[in-house]
Amino acid sequence: MNHDRYDDNYIRGILNTVKTVAIVGASANESRPSLFVVKYLTERGYKVFPINPGRGGELIGGVKTYARLADVPEKIDMVDVFRRSEDMPKILDEVLALPNRPGVFWMQQGVRNDEAAAKAEAAGMKVVMNRCPKIEYGRLSGEIGWAGVNTRMVSSKRTQRLEGGVQRLKLGKE
Repeated sequence: MNHDRYDDNYIRGILNTVKTVAIVGASANESRPSLFVVKYLTERGYKVFPINPGRGGELIGGVKTYARLADVPEKIDMVDVFRRSEDMPKILDEVLALPNRPGVFWMQQGVRNDEAAAKAEAAGMKVVMNRCPKIEYGRLSGEIGWAGVNTRMVSSKRTQRLEGGVQRLKLGKE
């Protein structure tokens, strides 16, 4: 598969199918993107399992954290990785050693490892590299578009006032 560009239906299909997501490299630091992703995906109905070796048993984003992927007590549908590109082969080996192999191996923005991608695909997994599921969900659901970002027209004018919090939209069907 060409990982330079993804069809929207491929990404939408993944986000509509997975129910459980392990986030390797999750951080409790309020300024880290991984914490935003834990909170966002949880709010969208995904069951999220933060993975952080130094924080196993603690809460990250209000969710119980596990030290290793193997410690997660449920089947994981997708593994989203916030680690360096060169760490991908080792992390993928942990994923492939799980008794119930996840169907998706997702590498965060700025993370790309073509060898790990090929190995994951050879094992029957879908792969996404250099993308963020939070951003992709927001883009595909229209949560980003309502503010003008997805329309290529950004304005400082207030276009809509949301009552009662954040607008939550669902992903469309494939």
